Parts: sequence; structure tokens; C-alpha cells
Amino acid sequence: MAQSKNTYCVIMAGGIGSRFWPLSKNRMPKQFLDVLGTGKSFIRSTFERFRPLVPVENFLVVTSESYKELVLSHLPELRPEQVLAEPVRRNTAPCIAYAARRIAAENPEADMVVTPADHLITGEAEFQRIVREGLGFVSGSDKLLTIGIKPSRPETGYGYIQVDASPRSETAGTEICKVKTFTEKPNVEMARVFVESGEFFWNSGIFVWSVAGILRALGTYLPEIDAAFAGGREKYGTTQEQAFVDAVYPACDNISIDYGVMEKSPEVYVRCGDFGWSDIGTWGSLYQHAVRDENGNAFGGGGQVLAYDTRGTVVNVSEGKVAVVEGLEDYLVVEKDNALLICRRSSEQNIRNYVEDVKYRFGEEFI
Repeated sequence: MAQSKNTYCVIMAGGIGSRFWPLSKNRMPKQFLDVLGTGKSFIRSTFERFRPLVPVENFLVVTSESYKELVLSHLPELRPEQVLAEPVRRNTAPCIAYAARRIAAENPEADMVVTPADHLITGEAEFQRIVREGLGFVSGSDKLLTIGIKPSRPETGYGYIQVDASPRSETAGTEICKVKTFTEKPNVEMARVFVESGEFFWNSGIFVWSVAGILRALGTYLPEIDAAFAGGREKYGTTQEQAFVDAVYPACDNISIDYGVMEKSPEVYVRCGDFGWSDIGTWGSLYQHAVRDENGNAFGGGGQVLAYDTRGTVVNVSEGKVAVVEGLEDYLVVEKDNALLICRRSSEQNIRNYVEDVKYRFGEEFI
């Protein structure tokens, strides 16, 4: 399946990556960083991953208006009008509704892939094969497809999808299954049960559907959001688009596409795969993929590190700086500009709270 002029890719790049503070900050969030030391930012890697499937002119990036120039500097192939600027953050449902309406105004026959900007995929050829299969499955239909990941451990940081593997005529000859249930992040006991059952897969947050199909679903399950963006039908692709979006966006509910549509629609399917996926959403997930020394320590950031009697610890310091750590086990030590974080790796889910406390006590300049 070669590139099709009807295939579009929407990259969601509006997050601030607060769980990666202090490396990820408001002015330079995670999607624009080379956290893994590959020589490419996450958003650049995401663009290149979909480039064999999607014509350059059919990419859209949805991001905060304050990141528009950053996006264009990382993806110089895109025209400014391919970067859709959100005036406020309102989760994934409004983001997808906006992008789908924008695409429909240009090509109502289009199919679209929606992906976060900041995921790691090491098996790209297999991933591209699965996406191609998914595009063929949804084209010209109301089917909504999500990509599931075969779990390798009882992870509590991901949502889970339970599959219905019973034979169905519409999925015959494919590895696609009907979705039975979605479950948000479980506790470790429940996650262990999920993994052992063989029926549950990680929810990647990557979606494939026709533009017509997702618009019908939005109209059914999130009619107010759909109506808000439908009102700009004559403005998309014109100089009036941004003013229209700036006016309607703040009134939209802050709601995810999973909760707003995927958990409600009977047309939801999943294609599960194993292609080296991680959302690299936390320092812990980064640790899983980082190069580690004989003591299980991971050093990054370009600075110099001396570690004594230290095990299982992430130390990330900026180029031109030196860190000396002694007596640590399973810790995070992360420095960037005007901020330093030292905490147990097991406490990383609290980092968002720490960031809020820093903002409240000391001000925006530190986050």
C-alpha cells in the first residue's frame, strides 16, 4: 500500500510533559527534546515514522499556540497552516474534533491516523504494517480502530483494552478484534490479573479511522463539541480560521476521546501488536530504555557524573556541569537550568504534585 492522497496524519503535540520536570518545562516540553540521546526530538521521530505512509502535505500538528514556531523549527517540511494552534488545552476530544473538521473541509473522503508526538517505537516496519492494515480496515466505514500493545509487565501507568476475540465477519482474515472494555490505569494487583488473562492489552492512544466515521461518532457522543467545530465549516483553511478556533475552544469540555467516544461507541475495534512501544511518559519508562552501567545507573543530559556506592539511579545533568552522587539506590537526580529534582524513582508519580507546589511557592519561571 503506497502513500495515498486520502491518508492524513494528526500529531497531537500540546502537552507540557510535567512528569519529566525539570528536563521538560513549559517553554520546552518533552515532545521537543531528545530525551533518549538519539539525535532527534520525539516530534521529529514521530513525523519520520509516518512519513512513508502519509504525504508531507497531509500532516497536521495540533499544539499550543505558544509552541507553533517550535513545531515548525523541528518539522521545517510543514507549512505554517499545517500547525493547528489551540488557544487553551482541552484534552484529546476537542483536539481531534478540530483536526477532523479541518481535514473534512479539504478532503471529506480522507482517512486519518491520530498519534501522540512523544512515543517511542523501535519496531517501525512492523508498526507501519499494522497502520496500513488499519487504514484498509476503516476506510469508507464508521469503524473506529485503536492500536493495542501486547503487555510485557503489569504496568500501572497505562490504560488497558480488553479484546473480544470471537470470530466476526468484518474482521475475518485480519488480526483485528472487537473491543470489549476499556479500563483506566489499574492498581498493580489488577494489572497482574489483566496481563495473566491474555485478554488485555495496553492502550497506546494511537487511533485510525475515516474522517466521516469519527465525525459521525463525535456528533453522536459529543454533540456540543462537534457542533462547535462544525460551525467553522466555511472558515477552515482561510484567514478567519484562527479567530474562529480561538472563540470556540475555551467553551469546549476538557474530555478525552477515549472517555467521550471510544468507551461509548459500538463501532470500536483494536489491532494489537508488539513493536517496541513505550509512551516514555515518566522517568521510570525512560530508565527501562536507557543505557545503564554495571550498577544499573543511567546517566544523561550531556554532563559529567561520578557515582559512588550508587545503584539503580538516573542522573541527568546539563552539558558543562558535573554531578557527584554517593550512597543512592533507585533515585532520580535531574538538573536543568534553574531547577533540581532529587526523589526516589518509586515516587515519580508525585512529580506533577511537586511541580504544582513549585509553581505555587516560587513562580512560573521554575516550571
